[in-house]
Amino acid sequence: MDRQTRLLPLIAAFKICKACLLFTVAFGLHRLWRGAAGDILVGWMHAVRIDPDSHIVHGIISKITGLPPARLHELGVGTFFYGLMFATEGIGLLLKQKWAEYMTVITTTTFLPLEVYELFAKPEHRWVKAVVLLMNVVILVYLLWNLVKARKVETARRGVPLTLEK
Repeated sequence: MDRQTRLLPLIAAFKICKACLLFTVAFGLHRLWRGAAGDILVGWMHAVRIDPDSHIVHGIISKITGLPPARLHELGVGTFFYGLMFATEGIGLLLKQKWAEYMTVITTTTFLPLEVYELFAKPEHRWVKAVVLLMNVVILVYLLWNLVKARKVETARRGVPLTLEK
């Protein structure tokens, strides 16, 4: 493994883990959309030994099931495609495909403003959001550095000067 690509498997694993998490959420949203959300949540609570008769639990169920079914479906589909994007990036990076590096740079750059907004506008789980944002910035900087360095090596190999002037 050359020096330029030694971190790609780690980045790929991060992207694939995010994809798996999103697929799990999408599947859960689909199940809520297809069935009685309250019954499904009570079943989950029994599985993890939480008292479904608790007033706190009832508040959570009513808050979660307050979403209209169409919105649950939209969220599930959106989450699935977002996970699909991460899976594509991760598998492409794992296979050391240059297009995957470009795709990751583009998508990470596109979603950074949203991540910054989420960090400051919605304070719950702020430290998790900050860690994910920091990881994405580090990944972005590394991939940009990797792509620029690879381009310099390629242009030097071809004997073409690295200038934009013609």
